[in-house]
Amino acid sequence: QLRLRESGGGLVQPGGSLRLSCVGSGRPFSAYVMSWFRQASGHEREFVATISTSGGGTIVADSVKGRFTISRDNAKNTVYLQMNSLKGEDTAVYYCAAIAGSLYGSAQSSNYAYWGQGTQVTVSS
Repeated sequence: QLRLRESGGGLVQPGGSLRLSCVGSGRPFSAYVMSWFRQASGHEREFVATISTSGGGTIVADSVKGRFTISRDNAKNTVYLQMNSLKGEDTAVYYCAAIAGSLYGSAQSSNYAYWGQGTQVTVSS
């Protein structure tokens, strides 16, 4: 079983930046497409970004395009989410998730078999 653990969340002022990390263990990390989702209080879980197994392909949701960047380091079994120009509406619990490599491009949370525990991001002055 692939285990995932996020870190890097916290409180940041509007316009600020954070970098989230997600470390995988237990299965070959490079075999999985990795994605980030988020869930704000009272809302459904929302797709944020995804990255292919090699890191050569990325897809970012329109709501964060130009502000968020997803990347991965397979040697470190880690996927990152760099978040810049943060806004209040980015406040949410952020989750990393993994899916088989053949399913790159899926933004449907129900397709993902493996999830981290989540890390809280709060954007407030």
